[in-house]
Amino acid sequence: MRKPKKEIQLTSYDELLGINEAEQNSFNQVFEVPLNELYPFKNHPFHVNDDEKMAETVESIKNYGILNPALVRPRAEGGYELIAGHRRKRGCELAGKSKMPVLIRNYTDDEAVIVMVDSNIQRENLLPSEKAYAYKMKMDAVKHQGIKDENAVSVDSADLVGQAAGDSGRTVQRYIRLTCLIPELLKLLDEGKINFTVGVSLTYLSETEQIWVKDCIVSGASSVTGSMATKLKQYSGEGKLTELAVQLILNEKKTETGREKQRLQRLPGKTGGIPPLTDRQGQYRPDFTPGAQACEKAGTGAIKTTPKCTRTHTEQGGCPVPYPQYQRIF
Repeated sequence: MRKPKKEIQLTSYDELLGINEAEQNSFNQVFEVPLNELYPFKNHPFHVNDDEKMAETVESIKNYGILNPALVRPRAEGGYELIAGHRRKRGCELAGKSKMPVLIRNYTDDEAVIVMVDSNIQRENLLPSEKAYAYKMKMDAVKHQGIKDENAVSVDSADLVGQAAGDSGRTVQRYIRLTCLIPELLKLLDEGKINFTVGVSLTYLSETEQIWVKDCIVSGASSVTGSMATKLKQYSGEGKLTELAVQLILNEKKTETGREKQRLQRLPGKTGGIPPLTDRQGQYRPDFTPGAQACEKAGTGAIKTTPKCTRTHTEQGGCPVPYPQYQRIF
């Protein structure tokens, strides 16, 4: 008689990895931790503001509690370091709560940075400074880990860093460059007083050169356009940028087009041009005499700077008084 076959016992993945059932259960266990035992992530780049969105969070916590537990890791000094949940903690404080539900993980420093950045980088209305320092932190962590793709091939760190937010590697690198700006210029960028492209160009200036630029902007005497920033970068690279050069570059008259184009008029005889006597609405300039107006009406173009005009006017009056070269007429 054949003996019944002995059942084959298969080893589970958890057993192979040395994870028992108790550990698996504790991994997903939610703990209520006092707020005074939760500490912010070191160099956390994302701002926590008491704004309208925070008020909505507070109202939600009062009505429904914390729907998604925060993510923390143990601190060597005691308590827990927040990885994800800084706004939720602040909401709990404003809602009068004393504890908050959390999941506890034993992440390494690099793992914690990557999770912290990825859990926040897709938020709406992030400031350029927030993305800049977040990407820099994640880039450093990725380089430390030497992450590879599924084929064990090293991947471009910048491309990997931008995946969570859908940014290209080039965009990530440009954001990281913003961390080279002095705090005052970075604040102006966050406030929209200089644009992103200009900010990137200004990162190539030395700290002293950036201070010169900041002083010009803050004084209200000038703004920085893309062409100005490019010129500042070029002069700095050539070692020719001085404080006076910065002032001159930032106070250059901008060539504009369309309705905002500035029309500059020269004295007759200097360039052969005849200055118009009317503004855009067809009104005569107040500093021209009736005789000059009549001369213009007659289409003679006989506008001279001499005391008397050789043409015969239909109205009494002399020729216009010469006005300063390059004077704006409107």
